[in-house]
Amino acid sequence: MKWKRFPRPRAYLPRRARPAPRGAQSLRRRPSAPDPGVRLPRARIPRSGPAMAKRSSLSIRIVEGKNLPAKDITGSSDPYCIVKVDNEPIIRTATVWKTLCPFWGEEYQVHLPPTFHAVAFYVMDEDALSRDDVIGKVCLTRDTLAVHPKGFSGWAHLTEVDPDEEVQGEIHLQLEVVPGPRGCRLRCSVLEARDLAPKDRNGASDPFVRVRYSGRTQETSIVKKSCYPRWNEMFEFELEEGATEALCVEAWDWDLVSRNDFLGKVVFNVQKLCAARKEEGWFRLQPDDQSKKRRGEGNLGSLQLEVRLRDETVLPSGCYQPLVQLLCREVKLGAQGPGQLIALIEETTSTECRQDVATNLLKLFLGQGLARDFLDLLFQLELGRTSEANTLFRSNSLASKSMESFLKVAGMRYLHGVLGPIIDRVFEEKKYVELDPSKVEVKDVGCSGLHRPQTEAEVLEQSAQTLRAHLAALLSALCRSVRACPAVVRATFRQLFRRVRERFPSAQHENVPFIAVTSFLCLRFFSPAIMAPKLFHLRERHADARTSRTLLLLAKAVQNVGNMDTPASRAKEAWMEPLQPTVRQGVALLKDFITKLVDIEEKEELDLQRALSLQAPPVKEGPLFIHRTKGKGPLMSSFKKLHFSLTTEALSFAKTPNSKKSALIKLANIRAAEKVEEKSFGSSHVMQVIYEDDAGKPQTVYLQCKCVNELNQWLSALRKVSISNPGLLGSYHPGVFRGDKWSCCHQKDKSGTKDTQPAEALPPGLAQEAPPPGLAQEAPPPGLGQEALGS
Repeated sequence: MKWKRFPRPRAYLPRRARPAPRGAQSLRRRPSAPDPGVRLPRARIPRSGPAMAKRSSLSIRIVEGKNLPAKDITGSSDPYCIVKVDNEPIIRTATVWKTLCPFWGEEYQVHLPPTFHAVAFYVMDEDALSRDDVIGKVCLTRDTLAVHPKGFSGWAHLTEVDPDEEVQGEIHLQLEVVPGPRGCRLRCSVLEARDLAPKDRNGASDPFVRVRYSGRTQETSIVKKSCYPRWNEMFEFELEEGATEALCVEAWDWDLVSRNDFLGKVVFNVQKLCAARKEEGWFRLQPDDQSKKRRGEGNLGSLQLEVRLRDETVLPSGCYQPLVQLLCREVKLGAQGPGQLIALIEETTSTECRQDVATNLLKLFLGQGLARDFLDLLFQLELGRTSEANTLFRSNSLASKSMESFLKVAGMRYLHGVLGPIIDRVFEEKKYVELDPSKVEVKDVGCSGLHRPQTEAEVLEQSAQTLRAHLAALLSALCRSVRACPAVVRATFRQLFRRVRERFPSAQHENVPFIAVTSFLCLRFFSPAIMAPKLFHLRERHADARTSRTLLLLAKAVQNVGNMDTPASRAKEAWMEPLQPTVRQGVALLKDFITKLVDIEEKEELDLQRALSLQAPPVKEGPLFIHRTKGKGPLMSSFKKLHFSLTTEALSFAKTPNSKKSALIKLANIRAAEKVEEKSFGSSHVMQVIYEDDAGKPQTVYLQCKCVNELNQWLSALRKVSISNPGLLGSYHPGVFRGDKWSCCHQKDKSGTKDTQPAEALPPGLAQEAPPPGLAQEAPPPGLGQEALGS
């Protein structure tokens, strides 16, 4: 029987399986394609050429919105964005409170299957007591993105969300033309459907199918509370000779009181069916093209987006080895090596793609253990063409971009340890801080009761005291953090410090080596994290207007310290003068800190790296809610918050981040990691990890995440570390076994995951990685996952 598959995005899974449809005994399998994430053994390439994998990726930047409608009684809104690929939620931005012109500035890198159809951006208004309001959406089809090779960038009008266009899932049909007493008859067998849109508040639907042809309409029975219904019902229609009317199969969600909800439809050309005589397979549900046109375009506000689609062909890793070896040889030889390949790459790289080139090269050399040598080579190339010390590392060169990416990869934990407590204090205090006299608003800080309102001078003095305290606390934490800084970061700064001092050895350039270090550490790492802590994962939400202003002023002060308090930096904003005493003290402290930071010998560096290599570094860690189901009793009340840590050895948990960890699942025992449908636990952020215990028995643990971003990052991390595990499951149930049946498909066979189709190796799907914060978040998000047995 013919098997048609239209994959929709799920979370990243390198191996993909196809479910065994109930009632089907044989399937045609697609030829397997190699997973580009798997390192293949080096072998002679066959004459027919290496197997290639197609992969698509989206670079998404959600910038800001403007002129949004007010959804709250206060005349404002609390907007956030949800990003969906083919109606699968993959990203949620933070909420920006009480504004009609929100700024997000959030970036994501998303890997997804080449067969995706569209990416949609929904702007929502968050409500504490009721369901969130939908403000509008922007939909970009794959074809729209394909005609913009440099990416779509600009403002897009929000349009009204039409429920009849919000469809998803597939339906399994068997169509055939059979002889009858008065001529041919059209027989339509409605077998089952999968992954239907949940239209009810319980996270499911009550689907039925309506079949229409030649003025006649027939309906299946209603399957309650299921997005994976089975009908196995057959309908027949008289075929008129030369008839041109189409056969329409519609899926609906039944509602007792309100209007039934449209779930999608499939339309067939009857003439082609008569020629083919029989057709069977899974068909993707389509929106209603006869629905009313969306209204409200232009009066729902606008959304500024930057979206770029890339289609890539990935070869087996062995095909890239000659290039990798050539690049590594160039880096090992240094600036004097023959060929100057790195210099040539820098000269031929355009400004638009320089960040991507820098990030990819850095990842490559990190994997080869040559990141420090690569950066040292870039330092030498930059110094070789720089004549003025005050322009050193000030441009967006390959060296600057690579060093930025390096710090975000290697120094993020260090950044959190230094800045975390100070940022938390600023958010908790929520003090009004302002140093610019032209921006002081006395009414915002007026005292009530018996106290008189503060004067402008008092506001400025109080603000200066607050900022001086924050700056002093930050500098103190920084000076104490020498030993906490990763050895590879210290060694890289040591190379930078030495190279700059060799290039500018005169006394008048005494501060240049220090400024070279602070240009990265303060200006390109600490200051951006202070101004936008959400983007560096220092906070879960964006700061409000008052806190943002405090963070901005603190970041300016850090920049002045990083510039070594030069006259040029003081002249820009004279109203920063009240902070000068603390800034001058900070310069002396910072120079002393840098002197200690770069004072690391080769032996000490190796010892620190060896000590770190003995510990299994966490791939991802954070709080999750755990529940292990036994199939009886209420499930939601059993979730417990614990701190989880995923390493290359095991998934472990502890009560707190600093308490002793207990191994929950050995990595080699993981058989699958997948989402759980919303109705199972009343949450759309639950995943299941299927594994074997020490006795070899299958077990399942259910883990709830705080948001869709965290869910997809955990799924991506779990799948990547278990990529080589033997016995990965070919299929799974997206629900839970409650009572005597599965909640997804209502089957009563609990061991339904054992007898499955063999897995196929396909390219990875939507991957939302747990990123080094501050880099574009790779997310992430769902991709080609295992298929559900409930489907």
